[in-house]
Amino acid sequence: MRAEAQAHIDQINAALELLRRFLDWDRALKRLDELNAKVEDQALWNDPKAAQAVMRERRRLDEAITATRAIQSEMDDTTELMEMAEAEGDSAMVDEGVAGLAALAERAERDKVSALLAGEADGNDTYVEVNAGAGGTESQDWAGMLTRMYQRWAERRGMKVELIDSHSGEQAGLKSATLMLKGENAYGYAKTESGVHRLVRISPYDSAARRHTSFASVWVYPVVDENIDIEIVESELRIDTYRASGAGGQHINTTDSAVRITHIPTNIVVQCQNQRSQHKNKAEAMNQLRARLYEAELRKRELEANATAASKTDIGWGHQIRSYVLQPYQMVKDLRTGVVSTAPGDVLDGDLDMFMAAALSQRVTGETVEVEDVD
Repeated sequence: MRAEAQAHIDQINAALELLRRFLDWDRALKRLDELNAKVEDQALWNDPKAAQAVMRERRRLDEAITATRAIQSEMDDTTELMEMAEAEGDSAMVDEGVAGLAALAERAERDKVSALLAGEADGNDTYVEVNAGAGGTESQDWAGMLTRMYQRWAERRGMKVELIDSHSGEQAGLKSATLMLKGENAYGYAKTESGVHRLVRISPYDSAARRHTSFASVWVYPVVDENIDIEIVESELRIDTYRASGAGGQHINTTDSAVRITHIPTNIVVQCQNQRSQHKNKAEAMNQLRARLYEAELRKRELEANATAASKTDIGWGHQIRSYVLQPYQMVKDLRTGVVSTAPGDVLDGDLDMFMAAALSQRVTGETVEVEDVD
C-alpha cells in the first residue's frame, strides 16, 4: 500500500473513531431502534409536538449512523480494489484509488463536523452578543474588532448577518453589539465562542506606546423557533424604553423606540433598537429573551449529561478565556490554537479576519488548552 494512500486511510479511520466515540455507537444503534419503534406507534401522532421531537432526534441519529457506515464501506471497497490493482501491476487503477481515498478523507472530515454538530439546537440560527469589558476605548475597540470578525466569518460561510443592536464607543469601537447569524448549523459552529476574549497589543491610543490588555465578553444563544415552547411570565419582566443611538434619521432619535427588557428572576437583559417602531423592537427583544432562556436550559441539560457521562467532552473551550496577541508587523496569534496570521493588509480588515476564520475551524478536537500568561 502506498504511503499516501495509507495516510488517507489513517485520517479516515481517525474521523470514524471520533464519530463512533462521540455518538456512543452501541447506545446510538439501540436508541435508533427505539425511535423507529416509536414512529411506528400510532399513539405518538396524537401529540404533534412530541412526534416532532422524536422525528428530529431520529433524523439526526439516522444521518450520523448512515454517513459513518457509508464512509467505512466505501473505504473498505476502495482499499480492496487497490490491493487487487497492485497485485496485477495496474498503476492507473492504484492512482485512481489514491484519488478516491483523498476525496473520501475530505468527506469524512466534513461529515465528522456535521455529526458532531448534532445537538438539539445546533442547526438553528443564532444570536452573537459582544460586550466591551473594563478598559474604556481599548476594550471598546476590541469589541468592535470581534464584531467585525464574526460578521465576516459568517459571510464567508454563506450565512446572512443582521445587526440587531449596537452602541458605539466614545472614541472608537463598540460598547456592545448583537448580531443574528442565519445559516446551516449557525449555532453549532458559533456556540463555543461564548466566553471572555482577551487581546494584548501595543495600544494605538497610547502616546507612550505601552502594551495594553483588553477584554470583551461574547454570548452566543440559538434562535428559538415556534416549535419550542418557552414560558415567560409578564410580571417577571421590567421593560424600559429609550431613544435609540446611532446615525439618526426620521423618528430614530426623536422617539423612545429602543426597548430594553430585564428578566428579573435570571437578571438577563436584552435590548433592540434597529427597528423604527417600539413595537417591532419589543418583539425582537422578546425573541432574544426566549433564546437566552432556552440557551440557559440547554446548558443546564449539558451539565447534567456530562455529570453522568464523564467520558464525553465539550467541543471547544466553553466559557474559558481566549487570548490573542497583536504583534508587530501585522501578525495576530491565538494562544489557544497557535494560529498565526501574517497576510499583508490592514490588521482590522485583513489579518485579524483571516486569523479568526482559521481559529474557528479548529474546534473539533475536544481538548482544553492551558492559556499562556502574557501579562
